[in-house]
Amino acid sequence: MSETNYLDGNAAAGSLSELFAVDLTAAVARCNGCGHTAVFAESRLYVDAPGMVARCPGCESVLLRVVKTPNDTYLDLRGLTYLRVPSS
Repeated sequence: MSETNYLDGNAAAGSLSELFAVDLTAAVARCNGCGHTAVFAESRLYVDAPGMVARCPGCESVLLRVVKTPNDTYLDLRGLTYLRVPSS
């Protein structure tokens, strides 16, 4: 996997805002693989995969997947121990 073909997690703001009423790029995410904890915006986002894939900057484990079909959106959060959303 090349390090030049990903964006930072801020690029997910548009797609995630379609699913959630809050900006999740400012949320603190903990990787289920290595325990790396940082704001979601620091994740590595791959948009050329089937759907959108966010990977941990610490260990490259998959944190989140979003796949859209004509009728549905699939959200896979298995790679996150938690996503802490700041109160506004």
